[in-house]
Amino acid sequence: MSVTSRPVRATHEPQMVQLLTLLNAEERNRVDVAGEKIFTTNHATQYGDAVRALRQQRYHGFLLSLSQYRALPPGVLPRIVREYPQTPVFALLTGKEGSSAQQLLQLGQSGVRRLIDARDAAGWRDLRDVMGQISARGIEARALMRLQEDLQEASAQSRRFFEMLFVMPPTLSTIREFTHVLGVRPTTFMSRFFRAQLPAPKQYLIAARLVRAAHLLENPGCSITQVATYLNYSSPQSFSRHVQGVLQCGATDFRRRFTGEAMLAHLREHLVLPHRDAWRDFDPFSPKPTWVVKRGLPSMVCESAQPVQQA
Repeated sequence: MSVTSRPVRATHEPQMVQLLTLLNAEERNRVDVAGEKIFTTNHATQYGDAVRALRQQRYHGFLLSLSQYRALPPGVLPRIVREYPQTPVFALLTGKEGSSAQQLLQLGQSGVRRLIDARDAAGWRDLRDVMGQISARGIEARALMRLQEDLQEASAQSRRFFEMLFVMPPTLSTIREFTHVLGVRPTTFMSRFFRAQLPAPKQYLIAARLVRAAHLLENPGCSITQVATYLNYSSPQSFSRHVQGVLQCGATDFRRRFTGEAMLAHLREHLVLPHRDAWRDFDPFSPKPTWVVKRGLPSMVCESAQPVQQA
């Protein structure tokens, strides 16, 4: 498959907007420059590659130039819009390819959300603004907004924990990986939740992954297999068993019953709202002093906050 991507960032960094494109060579270079620190681009060189990329990975938007739109077979663009409604399609006009009112009308009828007129510098700023708006509307951003409202009286470190759940890449699927990034020992981290009489941190990590899974499955073109792969489950069967164990329903029923918003509401109802008092003074990250006896004399030591070495 001919899709080129820009370098992958370190796994502990928050995810940026992921933009799939179908552009000519000159447009690809200019879009990469415009996207610095705002979005990353995966460039398809043919429409078939773009369709396969949408099936294999989540994208926040699909940018299509008018020059490439002309080469699409009839019905391809409406099908993309229909099967991936969570990936809005944007058209890019640079002035090199020419355009007509009829073509622009056809784009609108196919479901294109917006035309980015990049024939001058203002258009490239518009592209950055549009991608920034997409980031603010994503399920992760909506989750953080709801949780910040729920936890207004919680400690800053408690709110940080929930922020990390939704800004870390979904490939971080275990508490060991999660705490390695945070620089906290897994046993230390889990014991703090136990002492505070909070649900185990793994439950929060699982629920956050399922929020993302439900959101992805709102796209009719996304299969359960594709979502399981994207979220780093070992197989579709593993994903289905996981959902069964957590929600007592199979993957197909999960898709029917839960949108991203519905799964977020489930997380809040079961793991956040009943425990607001505990979150008020809870700090899952900072080391706590512990008294120990050494050679007959009490001394104070701190729990280790060193990064866990991966096997």
